[in-house]
Parts: sequence; C-alpha cells; structure tokens
Amino acid sequence: MTKPDIRCPAAVDAAWLTAVLQGAGVDAVVAGFEANNVGTGQIGESVRFKLAYERDADDAPRSIVGKFPSPDDTSRGTGIMLGNYLREVRFYQQLAPRALVKTPRCWFTDTDETGGEFVLMMEDLAPAEQGDQLKGVTLDQARLVVEQAARLHASFWGDEGLDDLPWVQGAKAAPASAVTPEMVSGLWQAFRVRYADRLKPHWVDVGEAITANWSRFGEMDEGPRTLAHHDFRPDNMMFGTPAGGHPVTVLDWQSFTYAPGATDVAYFLAGALSPDVRRANEPAMLALYLAELTRLGVTGYSTDDLRRDYGRGGFQLFLTAFFAAMVVIQTERGDRMFLQMLGSAADHILDHGALAALS
Repeated sequence: MTKPDIRCPAAVDAAWLTAVLQGAGVDAVVAGFEANNVGTGQIGESVRFKLAYERDADDAPRSIVGKFPSPDDTSRGTGIMLGNYLREVRFYQQLAPRALVKTPRCWFTDTDETGGEFVLMMEDLAPAEQGDQLKGVTLDQARLVVEQAARLHASFWGDEGLDDLPWVQGAKAAPASAVTPEMVSGLWQAFRVRYADRLKPHWVDVGEAITANWSRFGEMDEGPRTLAHHDFRPDNMMFGTPAGGHPVTVLDWQSFTYAPGATDVAYFLAGALSPDVRRANEPAMLALYLAELTRLGVTGYSTDDLRRDYGRGGFQLFLTAFFAAMVVIQTERGDRMFLQMLGSAADHILDHGALAALS
C-alpha cells in the first residue's frame, strides 16, 4: 500500500485520494472527484472533494475535506513562522486520540520537517455548518461549546507530559517564541493607524495597557495548566443543523497551548455573545463548565480559581484580534471580524477588572 505524499490541492488526483482512504482502512477506489473551496480560513486553505468511486465500500465517504497551506504568501509565512501548520498535524497525529472534545475524523495528515508544507484530510461534517464570529451563537449553542471546552481541558488537566513536546506552545520543550515585545508593540501601533477611525477610546486604552506591560503576560498563568485551543471561536467550529450533523465539532488546532483552560471559555463567550447577553449568562456558563470538569474527574479547582482565570482570558482574544489582523491577508470580512473580537475583548477585560493584573 502506497502512503500518500504531501501535495497542494491542484496536485490531488484520484489515485492519491484512493491512497488516503485505503491508508485509513477503507477498501475503495476513487474514480473521480469535484473540488471546491470551503470555509473562511485566514491561515489555511480548505477544499471539499466530492468523490465518485470505481470500487465503492460501505464505509467510503461521499466527500472529504482537505486543509492545505494558504496560497497567500503573507498568510502562509505567518503559518510557518508561528508553527501553526506543524502544530495542527501533530495534534491529529498524537493528541486527538486522547481528547474527549469532538473533533473531525482525520483520514490522513502529514507535514515536512520544516512545517512549511502539510496536508490534512478530514471528515466532511456537512450538513453541519461553520459558525460565524460576526453572527455569534445562540445560548443553546454556547452551552454545547462550554461543555466541549470542559471535555478538552479535562482530557489534559495538569498533564506535565505536554511540557516535553516542542510543538506545544507554552511547553518547557518549546523553542523561544518568535513573538517579541517589540513585534507586539509594532503590530498594535500599526493596527491603531490602519483602523484609527473605527476604534473606540476604551479599546485603545486597553491596547496601550497590554502592550506597555507585555512582560507581565508570561507571569499570569497561575492556574492549573491544560491543553487550551487558544482560538476558540465560532469560525473554528461546526454546528449541527436541522438537516443533521454533530451538535458541535471543534476545528483549527493550529494555536493550542499549555495554559489555563478558562482562557478558552472567556475567549469564546466574550467573542460569540453580545456583551449584555454575556454578562447576564456568565454565572450559569461558568457553573456549567466547572460542573462538567468535576464530572470528568478534575478536582481542586474552585469557583474562585475559575473566576480568576476566566477574568484574564479576554486578553487572549484582544491580542489575537490585532495581531492576526496585521499578519494575514486583509479582507473586508476579516476587518469586521477582528474589530468585533477586539471590542468584545476590551469590554470583557474591563468588566472583570483584568487590567489590574498587569500592574
């Protein structure tokens, strides 16, 4: 049996798709396919392949989704610099089998030694639909996501083995980050200039406080550490529809880190709910998260611990918003999305008095 190689979407053919499926144990032969881009990814390119078979099998998928490096040089360079491509491949190869969170089935994934070339062939989750950061989510969807966050975090709670993996951000074995204080400050100032007429004063105040006190961020991970997704937002999730699909599936494992898990909860709730809805429902959402952690065997983590870690979690959403806006290809939707994330994060940070942690 021939192992598939790493190739770009244009080089995919029926023989290669056959090798992907047969390598995953599906005894089928692909005769042909249709390929169409899907999703709104900023770092990677996703393509749906609708398959026709020369020899079918009961477990052969009707379609499969592939993820590849971005064709845009800026976005691709960012994915390589930050280790995004390598990290996602390693997640599916080594961590996904242990994770209780719902992820798509991986048919095949591989990367080169540099992490600059990769391919990830996944289950097509349709008729589930991708979430939309700009539209947000319903409270029912938010509850499902909070439960999935707890399932992910409980899977790796206090797992010091993650410290030995150099491709896990925040691990002891990880190389020094390419992100320097000077880079962060420069990107923030460039963001301020680009979006000057669209920024509210309190957003700017938060950004100035964060970049002026960047060194404090490495000292703020006080809580128990676990595997945190770190880009936990609707665009990186698929939600079931009346036509079917899993209730919620978490995608885009390019940014995960070894850090307090409550950061994911804050990142999601602050970005996916309007500030008023978030404020009204935060206590219930946090209680749900803690109850699910406890059900899955996590002990010694109190409500006060959760509130501390959750209160600081908005920083990651704010940082991602302005950082990503300046290092990926600029689009109209991207502009609106990053500004929405930044504003929601600023409100969350101020609501929880989190700036005090920087002093």
